Amino acid sequence: MTQRAITLRRARTNNLADLDLDIPRNQLVVFVGRSGSGKSSLVFDTIAAEAGFQLNETFPPFARNRLPKWTRPDVEHIGGLTPVIVIDQRRIGGNARSTVGTITDAWTYLRLLFSRLSTPYVGESNHFSFNDPVGMCPTCSGLGEVVVSAVDKFLDLDKSLAGGAILLPGFGHGGYWHAQYADIGTFAVDTPLREWSERERQALLYGGEAAAALGRKLPKDYEGVVERFERIYLHTSDNLSERKQDTIRRFTRSGTCPDCAGDRLNHAARMAIVDNHTIGELARLEISELLDVVRTIDAAGVVPVVEALTARLEAMVTIGLGYLTLSRATTTLSGGESQRIKTVKHLGSSLTEMTYVVDEPTVGLHPTDVESMIELLERLRDSGNSVLVVEHDPAVMAHADQVIEVGPDAGSAGGRLVFQGTFAELGRAGTATGRALARKRPLKTAPRQGDGKLTVVDAKRNNLRNLTVSVPTGVMSVLTGVAGSGKSSLAEELVTQHAAVVIDQKPVSTNRRSTPITYTGIAPAIRRMFARHNDVPAGLFSANSEGACPDCKGLGVIYTDLAFMEGREVVCETCRGRRFTPEVLAHAVDGLSIADVDELTIDEAIGQLPDAGIARALQQLTAVGLGYLRLGQSLNTLSGGECQRVKIAKELRQADQPTTYVLDEPTTGLHLSDIDTLLHVLDSLVDHGHTVVVVEHNLDVIRRADWLIDLGPGPGRHGGTILFEGHPGDYQGRETPTGTALTSDGGWSDALG
Repeated sequence: MTQRAITLRRARTNNLADLDLDIPRNQLVVFVGRSGSGKSSLVFDTIAAEAGFQLNETFPPFARNRLPKWTRPDVEHIGGLTPVIVIDQRRIGGNARSTVGTITDAWTYLRLLFSRLSTPYVGESNHFSFNDPVGMCPTCSGLGEVVVSAVDKFLDLDKSLAGGAILLPGFGHGGYWHAQYADIGTFAVDTPLREWSERERQALLYGGEAAAALGRKLPKDYEGVVERFERIYLHTSDNLSERKQDTIRRFTRSGTCPDCAGDRLNHAARMAIVDNHTIGELARLEISELLDVVRTIDAAGVVPVVEALTARLEAMVTIGLGYLTLSRATTTLSGGESQRIKTVKHLGSSLTEMTYVVDEPTVGLHPTDVESMIELLERLRDSGNSVLVVEHDPAVMAHADQVIEVGPDAGSAGGRLVFQGTFAELGRAGTATGRALARKRPLKTAPRQGDGKLTVVDAKRNNLRNLTVSVPTGVMSVLTGVAGSGKSSLAEELVTQHAAVVIDQKPVSTNRRSTPITYTGIAPAIRRMFARHNDVPAGLFSANSEGACPDCKGLGVIYTDLAFMEGREVVCETCRGRRFTPEVLAHAVDGLSIADVDELTIDEAIGQLPDAGIARALQQLTAVGLGYLRLGQSLNTLSGGECQRVKIAKELRQADQPTTYVLDEPTTGLHLSDIDTLLHVLDSLVDHGHTVVVVEHNLDVIRRADWLIDLGPGPGRHGGTILFEGHPGDYQGRETPTGTALTSDGGWSDALG
């Protein structure tokens, strides 16, 4: 008999506490719990990891070496698994050749259409591929961009040649190339370049015709500054030194390819037409507009292609990505956009009995767009699959067949099953999530008044329509609107036009040695405390110093690459994972060695370390809800939301002058109860004289804002305008997506019963 549940017995991965659980198959199951409670450890690091590992084992070694590596979980028994597909929030690749069209296969269908219908005839579909030599633009090699000289950065017009007017390395006074311009008797060496004629400056920069037009005698081998720079730095095929690469970064910029104008294709492919459109024109249309064009193509021979392309485009519109274009580089997509594109890729699959593991699918979605995502999850389930979702949005919980809560708290206080049942039952369960669902969150009745303003003038970035808007200082402002409405573009303009600190969700470190206390600057104080109590150098207590274990170099583990097999990471036998030499570990403070301190949680350390200054510094991490992290925990184990809160804690510790902070969706990864903690932290920043600007969709944050700026009304070309500026309380009931959402919670409270 087929097992209809995923069964786990004594799961111990990360903080899971011998967890026993039966998860029904072929249902939409939502996993909830406080941040750090163990949800991801259960769903990703246990269920997905074991399913992925077992599937990989069915392949021969050669293929296995090219598949994703899965680390087997710590679990006594796990059964009822099916092949797993993980849809996470990681941005899609960093490949400059990857676009929305290529990643969704829509471009494959579109170029197939052009290979069959276009006039003049060009060739097979690969002739419309910018990743194939027969189709790519030869000038930019299919990238759509070329590196061009930033000529405006080459010269300091207030200086003379003798005074170092040419800013390029090697071209200034005393540089190797300086004599080629200063000693040829053509230019006034001691005269500031601002006093030269325009012709003289053009001759200096470009040589050639510009030099000939000057009417002065120049050496036969004369090269303008731009010509020589590009020959030395841009037209060399050898491996560039770090010094040359740094010069290129400083004195060049990416520019649209002059031949293909960004279309990436060669001349023949760019000229081919279907239904009065070139393929480049279609790639630049918003997907919703492209869909209207594709639907008009009725040639009998390509009906299957049109149907497949239409289905893919319709899915992207349904999921709220109709404002994107097929030409949009995937490197520019947000984590939420990337996740939705990954979901679209699986909608047309005819595979069944798969297990889809989805990480917070509503990230980056306005409340009015969440329903579309829920419909997609239900479609995956109704196709005969199991859909396991880690989520904090009550609207998603309300549509679940079953809700499972892990808790009761975070870190070592979590990892247990505290609830399993329906959404309505959760509302009466008295768990952290149940209590948070029952709590009312009214609008702020007395918003703070700003003490000044930051004015963004004539913003044209992306879809912004010559916006001029003021953001009050000394308060918390929220930028909101549907996905693609222009919120992030406005925030970027604010940062460009006014000094601001950006706190985003990018990883704070890729170094496994980096920890919350090293990143926030607390580690040196802890080392000095040990040095002071033991009368030895503080450097001994750094895992990167002479006090580190010589065998593992202070990592605590030894990693062995086993090629096609999963790499083996074992605890260092010399230090037994404690990272330091026995001599260093013999030094203690109140009975704790430096390794013991690394194992303390932040909350524990505040109470146990006998140093008031360290305790105060650690309080900043507790204030942002990270008291459950261990002091020695590697930052590469943290989620995006946790990384963002570590950045906030660092700013809380270091900020002394009034500063403007711009935060990108700080509620990502936060439990409903943790959002209250975050809001308290943001209020604290404002109370200390800072200005806080938040890009956010979460209604709890919007309701607590002092000032609201809503953009829209739609995404892409349908957005980019200001719909509202003012106090959130004055916006309820307006006939806009945000105004409507402020009045309603999406109906999930009704589902609680």
